[in-house]
Amino acid sequence: MFNVKRSDLPLDKDAHSRFLPWLIAFMVFLAVLAFGGILVLGATAAKWDQGVGGTLTVQIAATDDPTRDQRNLQEVLNLLASTGDIERYQVIDEARMLRLLEPWIGAGAKVGDLPLPKLIDVGIAQGGKLSIDALRARLAKAVPEAAVDDHRVWLNRLVRLIQTVELIATAILAFIAFATIGTVVFTTRTGLSVHKEAIEVLHLIGAQDSYIAGQFAGRAMLLGLKGGLIGLTLGLPALIGVGYLAGRLKGSALPEVSFGILEWCMIAAIPLAVSALAMSTARITVLRSLARMP
Repeated sequence: MFNVKRSDLPLDKDAHSRFLPWLIAFMVFLAVLAFGGILVLGATAAKWDQGVGGTLTVQIAATDDPTRDQRNLQEVLNLLASTGDIERYQVIDEARMLRLLEPWIGAGAKVGDLPLPKLIDVGIAQGGKLSIDALRARLAKAVPEAAVDDHRVWLNRLVRLIQTVELIATAILAFIAFATIGTVVFTTRTGLSVHKEAIEVLHLIGAQDSYIAGQFAGRAMLLGLKGGLIGLTLGLPALIGVGYLAGRLKGSALPEVSFGILEWCMIAAIPLAVSALAMSTARITVLRSLARMP
C-alpha cells in the first residue's frame, strides 16, 4: 500500500512548474475583474429596469401665453388622472429643472429667465398594460404642445448594451478557464516526460496509475491555490479601487451598486475553483497519458 501523503516523485524540484503559480495568478486577476464586472453589470441593469422601466415623462412646450400654458397643464393632468394603469404623476418644479440644467446654462439662471417647458413625471402601475401610442395620441389631440418621452425605448437599448458587455465578460472567463487548462496540461505532460523513468519504476513495484495521477493532481492543486490566492490578493484592491473611483463621480447617471456577502464569497471562491480545475486537469492528463504508455 502506498501512502498518498508521501510523494514518491520529486515534483517540488521541477523548474518548469515554478512559473505555473504566476501564470495562474495573472489569470485569476483577470477573472476577478471580469467576474466583478459581470456582477456590476447585472445589478445595474436590474436597478435601471426597476427604477426607470415603469416611468415616462410628459413634456408640455411653453407658449407666449402663460394662461394657455396653465390651461394646457391642467388638461394634461386631467387626462392622466382619467387614464388607467397610471399609478402616479408629479409636476417637476422649475427650480429643480434649473438645477438639472445648471451644467449647461450656469448657476446664475433664475425662474422666469427661460421659457422652460412643463415636465410631468408619470409612474406606470406594475404589471400595467398602458399603451404609450394611445396615450400619445390622446395627448396630441387634447394638447398639441404635449409630447411623451417613453423611457423604455432607450432603456431597452441600454439593457442590450449591458447584455452584450456581459457576454463579452463571460467569454473572457471562458478563455481564462481554457488557458488555465492548457497551462496545466502542458506543465503536467512536461513533468511526465521528466519523471518517465521514475514512473516506470513505480509501475514495476506495483503502483497504479491512479496513485501516480494523485501525485501530480496534489501538486497541481497546491500550485493552483497558491497562484489563485496571489491573483485574488492583486485583484481585490483593483476591484475596490475601481468601485471607489466610480462612486466619486458626481452626477453620474449610473445607479450606485455595491456587493453583498454572497457576491464577495463568490469572488473569494475563485482561487478554490481554479485549484480544483488544476487538480482535475492534471489527474485526467496523467491518466490518459499513462493509459497510452506500453
